[in-house]
Amino acid sequence: MCGLTGVFETRGTGPGAGLADAAVRMAESMDHRGPDGHDCWADAGAGIALAHRRLAIIDLTPTGAQPMHSADGRYVIVYNGEVYNFRELRAELETRGHTFRGTSDTEVMLAAIGEWGLDDAVKRFVGMFAFALFDRQARALHLVRDRLGIKPLYWTATDGTVLFGSELRALMAHPAFRKEIDREAVAAFLRYSYLPTPATIFRGVFKLPPGCMLTVTAGGEPVVRHYWRLSNVVTQPADGRVTADEATARLDELLQDAVRRRMIADVPIGAFLSGGVDSSTVVALMQACADRPVRSFTIGFREAAYDESGPAREVARRLGTDHTEVILGEDAALDLVGSVADWFDEPFADSSQLPTFLVSRMTRQHVTVALSGDGGDELFGGYPKYEMLARTWRRVGGLPHGLRALAGRCLGQVPDAWLAGAAGIALEPGRAERVGEKARRLAAALAAPTGDDAARALNVVGTDKIGLVIGAHGSLAAERMPDIAAALPDLVSRMQAEDMLTYLPDDILTKVDRCSMAVSLEARVPLLDHRVVEYVWSLPATLRRGHEPKALLKSVLARYLPRSLVERPKRGFSVPLGQWLSGPLRGWADDLLSRDRLKAEGLLDADAVQNLWQRHLSNDEQNATALWNILMLRAWSERWLQR
Repeated sequence: MCGLTGVFETRGTGPGAGLADAAVRMAESMDHRGPDGHDCWADAGAGIALAHRRLAIIDLTPTGAQPMHSADGRYVIVYNGEVYNFRELRAELETRGHTFRGTSDTEVMLAAIGEWGLDDAVKRFVGMFAFALFDRQARALHLVRDRLGIKPLYWTATDGTVLFGSELRALMAHPAFRKEIDREAVAAFLRYSYLPTPATIFRGVFKLPPGCMLTVTAGGEPVVRHYWRLSNVVTQPADGRVTADEATARLDELLQDAVRRRMIADVPIGAFLSGGVDSSTVVALMQACADRPVRSFTIGFREAAYDESGPAREVARRLGTDHTEVILGEDAALDLVGSVADWFDEPFADSSQLPTFLVSRMTRQHVTVALSGDGGDELFGGYPKYEMLARTWRRVGGLPHGLRALAGRCLGQVPDAWLAGAAGIALEPGRAERVGEKARRLAAALAAPTGDDAARALNVVGTDKIGLVIGAHGSLAAERMPDIAAALPDLVSRMQAEDMLTYLPDDILTKVDRCSMAVSLEARVPLLDHRVVEYVWSLPATLRRGHEPKALLKSVLARYLPRSLVERPKRGFSVPLGQWLSGPLRGWADDLLSRDRLKAEGLLDADAVQNLWQRHLSNDEQNATALWNILMLRAWSERWLQR
C-alpha cells in the first residue's frame, strides 16, 4: 500500500522546471501512506513527474522501490495496491523470455503491460490497485483504478496541467490547484454523508470511477473509459441449474483462493474480527489456510449497546486464532473527533469512521497488513433495509401513489419523542437512538412513485433540504445503474447493485482506506475479489440471498463454525451520535455551528442550520446524522480551507 502522485504538462509550453519539486511536495503531504521510502522521477522535456511514498509489503528491498521503470525503459509506473496473482503472471512471463531483478508485483505489472498491452494486462490483474503509468514512447499518461474502487485515485486538468494522486491533499499541495467549492457537491454530501463519484468537493476535480482508466497524451485532453463494468456483471444471465450445495462449494473454493492470495506478504499480517458473518468468514478461511494461529484484532466498548467484543472473542476461541482485544470507553472515540478532518481531506461523515480508526490504530501496533470483511453486506444482501423495503413495497406498492404519499406525510409528522419512546420499549438500550431519522426516511420512501425511487429515498441518510446550501439546487445525485429493471426484476437485487456502484466505493471503501492508511496499515478485502463478485452475481437471487440475508455466505461459514456462532443478529459498527452531540460534544458543535462562523463562511444558511441544531437539543427532532454531516463539513472547511 502506498501513495502516488504526479504532474503532467500536456502542452509542453515550458521547460518543465520545478516539476520534480512540485511532485515531491505533493507526495510529502501523504507521508502516512508510505513511511518506508520515497522517490521521484521527472522528465522535464516530456513535462512529466511521478512521485511515490512507499509502505513496503512485498519485496522490502530497493528492487521494489518506485517510481519503477520497465526493463526496456518505455514505461514508468507509480502504484498503490497489490496484484495478488503476480506469481502466476511472473511464471508465464518468464516462459516468454522476461527476466526479473526483484520479487515485487510492480515489476511483474510492468512486464505484463509490455508483453500484452495495457488493456489486456489490466484485465489479467487480480487485486486492488490504482496506478499511474507513463508511456515515454507515446508520451501518454494512463491512470487506472481497480474494478470495485478499493483504492482511490483523484485527478484534475486545468490549462494543460494534469494533477493526480491517491488523496485530494496531494493535489491541493500543488501551487496551480484551485480550491473552488462545488456547492452541488456539498448538497449531495449533506444528503448521503459522502461525495458521490466522480464528484469531489472541488469544482473540476474528480475521482476516477472504479473499473476505469484515463488516458491523456501530449497536447490532448483526458479521456476516461471503462475496462470493466459492474452493470455488465449484475445483469448477466443467472445460471438456474446450480444447486444450493454446488453454489456453497464453489463460493467456498473461490473465497479460499481469494483469502490465500491476500495472505501473501513479507511483513506481519492479521485480520479485523468483529464477530459478524463477514469478518468471521474471512478469519475462518485464513485459519484454514494457515499452519499456525492467525492474528485477529477486535476493539470493544464498555457501553454494552455498541460492544461486539463478546461474539468476536467466541469466534476467535473456536477458530484458535492469536486474538488481541482492547476494551475502550467512549472517551477514546470522543478524543478523535477533532482529528477526523486530518484523515479525510474531503468531507466524509460516516460516523463508523471513529471505531474503524481505533481498530486500525490498535492493529497497526502488531501487524502491517490486515484483512477485513468489507463488501459482504452489499454482495450478499446483509443490510436490513433490503428486506424491510421489499416487504413494505409488496404490501403497499400497489396502492395509489397519492394514498401512499399521504401515509408518508402522516408518518413524517409523528413526533420523534413518541417514536423513540415506543422503540425504547422494544429495543435494547441505545439501539433506539435514531428511530426518528429512520421513520422520516421510511416516510419519504412511502411517498416515492416507484420501488426504485423508494430505495433511493432510503439512501438519503442526512438532510435533503433545498436551500440549506446557499446557491445549490440539489442537482447532483449518486449514480444510477441504467436499464437494469428487465435483467433484475426483484427490488432487493437492484438495491444491492446500486449500493455496490455508489455506497460501497464512496463510503465503505473510502472509510477503510483513509482510516487504515492514516496509521500506515494496509487493509485487504477478499470478499471483493472480482472473481467472487462475478460468480455471486451469476447466481439466481434465490441462491445469492436465500431464505435470509447472507444465506449463501452463512452456508460457507457453517463449514468452519457451528451454526450457533453463524446465526447472529446484525449489529452496526456505530456510535451514539445523538447522545454525544447533546452531551460531551455540545461545546465543540456549538462552536462550529455558531451563526457568526456560518455567515462568515457563506456556504450554509445559518438560520436553517441553527434550527436543525436547536430542534435536536430540545428533543423535538432527531437530527444527529444531518448535524454530523454539517459538522464534518465545517471541521473540514476549517482544516483545509481556512487554516
